[in-house]
Amino acid sequence: MEIKKLPKSQIEIQISVPAAELEKFLDMAAEELSKEIKIDGFRPGKAPRNIVELKVGSEKVLAHGAEKAVKKNYADSIAKNKIEAIGEPKITITKIASGNDLEFKAVVSIMPKVVLSHYRKEVGEIKKEDDAKISEKEIAEELENLARSRAKLITVTRSARIGDRVEIDFEARMDGKIIEGGASKNHPLIIGENFFIPGFEDNLVGMKEKEEKSFGLSFPADYHKKELAGKPTAFKIKMGLVQKKELPKIGDEFAKSLGKFDNLEKLKINLKEGMEMEKKKKNQEKWRAEAIEEIIKKSQMEIPDVLLEGETDKMMAEFEQNIAQMGMAMESYLANIKKSKEDLRKDWQEAAIKRVKAALALREIAQAENIKIDAKEIEEEMNKVLAYYKNMGSMEKDVDMERLYSYTKGVLLNEKVFQLLENLK
Repeated sequence: MEIKKLPKSQIEIQISVPAAELEKFLDMAAEELSKEIKIDGFRPGKAPRNIVELKVGSEKVLAHGAEKAVKKNYADSIAKNKIEAIGEPKITITKIASGNDLEFKAVVSIMPKVVLSHYRKEVGEIKKEDDAKISEKEIAEELENLARSRAKLITVTRSARIGDRVEIDFEARMDGKIIEGGASKNHPLIIGENFFIPGFEDNLVGMKEKEEKSFGLSFPADYHKKELAGKPTAFKIKMGLVQKKELPKIGDEFAKSLGKFDNLEKLKINLKEGMEMEKKKKNQEKWRAEAIEEIIKKSQMEIPDVLLEGETDKMMAEFEQNIAQMGMAMESYLANIKKSKEDLRKDWQEAAIKRVKAALALREIAQAENIKIDAKEIEEEMNKVLAYYKNMGSMEKDVDMERLYSYTKGVLLNEKVFQLLENLK
């Protein structure tokens, strides 16, 4: 066996299987093949190899036996040499003939060598933002947000104002034809949130229920739909409903309406604690992002294509899930932005490279610092995830336990690495 290094963290393993050893695999191949065919005078799997070869052809037995020999010898070579192979190997048989040695080569990606920067010194110099104090003004703003989220909608007969919720029928025509998606009935919107093109919602201000109006606007020059960008469009509107928001008065009764608070002061204390925790978490995430950015910037590593492809696949799956949660189909989203999945993958290349580098750097630091995760810790964390799936109505049998174990171990390991880095001075 010979091992040769290749670019992009790949190796080529050349292996020779002696003819005598190959014979054992040919016997096994003949036995397996004889179970699949009927041979007069023999029970399934019991016919001698020479009889099987006469029945199916010696080439088929040789090919089947060689496949088994390749799998076994490749796996043995990986284990014996403690090679951290990634993904499936590309196998090329270079010599195969009955009664001769079997020779083949396997090209496979391996975990790349990571040369770390002086990370202990570098991350120790990154400033930590320890201020997580919340001001009275911030608490007041959060109370107002809570009140707005619990506002009552009251139908009114007056003219529409900024901040009102309205329902409209509208048509948008270009050259006399309704544009794609340019018509709707009882369409709800909040005047002032500016979800429509500039100027549209301004024309709703002052309109009363059942009132109709026509006006012209041009789409912005940088509008995402190129066929509409900068084009003049005729709009026809009918106001269907005008509702004002009535905010609850912020006080003890408002606090009690939220469930577990006796008065406004206790609600404020709870809000302050939650906001401080959130601020601390954001400070921590910001520091961690800066730390890992500094580490990978000054570290050296060669990224295998298979890792980059795998990370991009993961990013695509995450994105599709997010799109689905927003109630959109991936195909519709891509059509709107006029891009393909391959375009997105190209756009994400730099981000994917950073994610791979970060994962490799954290893994290398864990090894350098001898950080390990106890199996009990992994099991406890997995049980929390499984309990969540159970609460959501998913069955445990739907969960890939091996994948969950690997993912959980990785998350816990990264957390311990970051905790170590945070305590460096």
